[in-house]
Amino acid sequence: MTIKDSASYVFLAVVWGSSFLAMLRGVEAFGWVGVVTFRCFIAAATLIAVALATGRRLKLRAGWRAFAVVGATTVAGQLIGLSFGLPLIGTAMSAILVATIPLFSMLIARLWGIEMLTRRHMAGLVLGFAGMIVLVGFPAVPFTAPFALGCIATIGACLCAAFGSCYASYKLKGVSSWDITAGAFLAGGVITLPLLAFVPVPGTPQPIDYLYLLMLGAVMSATTYVLYFRLVGTIGATKAISVEFAVTVVAVLVGALILHEPLSTIQIFGAGTIIVGCALVTGLIPSFARQPA
Repeated sequence: MTIKDSASYVFLAVVWGSSFLAMLRGVEAFGWVGVVTFRCFIAAATLIAVALATGRRLKLRAGWRAFAVVGATTVAGQLIGLSFGLPLIGTAMSAILVATIPLFSMLIARLWGIEMLTRRHMAGLVLGFAGMIVLVGFPAVPFTAPFALGCIATIGACLCAAFGSCYASYKLKGVSSWDITAGAFLAGGVITLPLLAFVPVPGTPQPIDYLYLLMLGAVMSATTYVLYFRLVGTIGATKAISVEFAVTVVAVLVGALILHEPLSTIQIFGAGTIIVGCALVTGLIPSFARQPA
């Protein structure tokens, strides 16, 4: 990666890792549907306003079908699943499960014929999914129906994120990351807006809650996703999505140090297994097999 790509990678890890705390506060104030809907519209409005102020031309109509798919998966599907599951399983657990996104990304890319699976990839997939089973099967808290439901929602969110990233890499090559982000968040907001009729805002948010929401939309969505989709275009979907490893580390630290969330020893082992598996899948652990001359 170039210096610019590396800086974007680190920025995404820190901001997205911290976003779990802001998202938890947002869910408490606006509900798990409201926080996603308002976040999407704030993100889209931020990008459109900045584009107008700087003279940047957004081309949202040309690829609206593709933007709708990315908005339904990477934005609406992922954020709804995370927002629903986060209060049920906690920040640290959610963050560790998010680290499985590269595993799903590799499987989808293989099914689409974008990437080939080597023995190293297969070993990484086996390790990753084994770690996920350990993580979910041996929690530090009692295994209850809400906990299981939260895990299912979070894993579904990971599947949506992986699908959307692969789709964007495959169908939106050459499209500006600004266009992808603005179009995807606008579509995500439109998709989730009707759900507010069934899951309304639970109460009257406080001024600090609006600040968290503004941060989620303008910084942790608009800014980060522009950088993320640019990385997808420059280094590929699977490598770009490997930033979730670093996101997991930051979010687990936030959960442990600020929210005092527990993690059992076997869960830590499962988390390490997932990260090693994902590192094999994404090529962060190099292959030492002799290459043919």
